[in-house]
Amino acid sequence: MGYNVAIDGPAGAGKSTIAKLVAKEKGYIYVDTGAMYRGLAIHFLKKGVDPEDKKAVAEACKDAEVTIGYENGIQQIYLNGENVTGMLRTEEVGNMASKTSAIPEVRNKLLDLQHSLAKEKDVIMDGRDIGTNILPDADVKIYLTASVETRAKRRFDELKEKGEDCSLEEISKDIRERDERDMTREIAPLRKAEDAVLVDSSNMTIPEVVDAICSYCR
Repeated sequence: MGYNVAIDGPAGAGKSTIAKLVAKEKGYIYVDTGAMYRGLAIHFLKKGVDPEDKKAVAEACKDAEVTIGYENGIQQIYLNGENVTGMLRTEEVGNMASKTSAIPEVRNKLLDLQHSLAKEKDVIMDGRDIGTNILPDADVKIYLTASVETRAKRRFDELKEKGEDCSLEEISKDIRERDERDMTREIAPLRKAEDAVLVDSSNMTIPEVVDAICSYCR
């Protein structure tokens, strides 16, 4: 059995950044479940699927194969054999993933892959429902959060650094809407597991967050 660390939390809390650094520090395999949902979201966008049409989304899942690979220790996402890692972080893909991730057929498509990785390897996995749903028996559970203002400013700075035109107000609005969607969805809503440790990174540096989470891991 693998040693499993689950990190949950809202959009923009820095889960992926932190999980990657903890994985490097501890020698775990990092599994970015959000990237897997984004990989499927790219498939839906390519096919022009309406995210509100659940039947169309479920049907589109049938000819999509999302797999994970690693290059120099960095996770790569493949959609039907094509490396789509470079396309994952756009707002369009993120919104499509958020709207479709609660649909049962989408979740089932990826669940087997996530379970088999966790069973075989020492993994750190981040997402919205890892500790509550995907890995309920994880050895360590963390709920990583930050204020909406902090998360929006981080995203704004990240996009500006890439030279993208963006609005702090629009990003804040998107984050609030995504939080609402994630927390109120019928299937596996975002919530803190009862046995999870709460880490609020609003006033913490990245190294401080990494140290805090590493202190709970073996």
